[in-house]
Amino acid sequence: MYLNRIIMYLSVCLILSCYQENARYPMDHRKKSFLNNSAERNKLLLAREEIMIKKALEKEKSLTFKLSEKGFFYSYMIQSPEKKLLPTKGERVVFKYKIEDLEKKIIYGYKELGIVEYSVDEENLLPALREGIRLMKSGEKILFLFPSYLCYGYQGDGQKIGNNQPLRFTIERLN
Repeated sequence: MYLNRIIMYLSVCLILSCYQENARYPMDHRKKSFLNNSAERNKLLLAREEIMIKKALEKEKSLTFKLSEKGFFYSYMIQSPEKKLLPTKGERVVFKYKIEDLEKKIIYGYKELGIVEYSVDEENLLPALREGIRLMKSGEKILFLFPSYLCYGYQGDGQKIGNNQPLRFTIERLN
């Protein structure tokens, strides 16, 4: 009988020792409100940029713009009549480009930026340029209207391009 009590006591201790209380983490309400505020700010910024880009599109009466899947507009200034292929990953592409604000004031011209050689999807390049080059065949020239998130974003370039500035890129593929 004494042995039964000891076995019962040890069994209860064993069962109770296996129970672990889960840790509770404190709620950080400040983080949640920061994320909500940040999301609201970004929505307002995007809406403001969309209005600016639509105004720029209205000024370009002679060009027909298309909307890309990534959210930027583009129009062919010189379109290749041939059935050439779009660049593939690793292909070496040579191009020149200029950057303007939406009012058509040149920020960086062709001479300042020079001729660029780029291996498609294998080198680090500004997202706007990377996405634009993917749409271009050899010999084509395209005007792009990019929102700031594809260009220099909230930082700008630290020199001539301001923060959250949508831009016009004219890209000419040379090969």
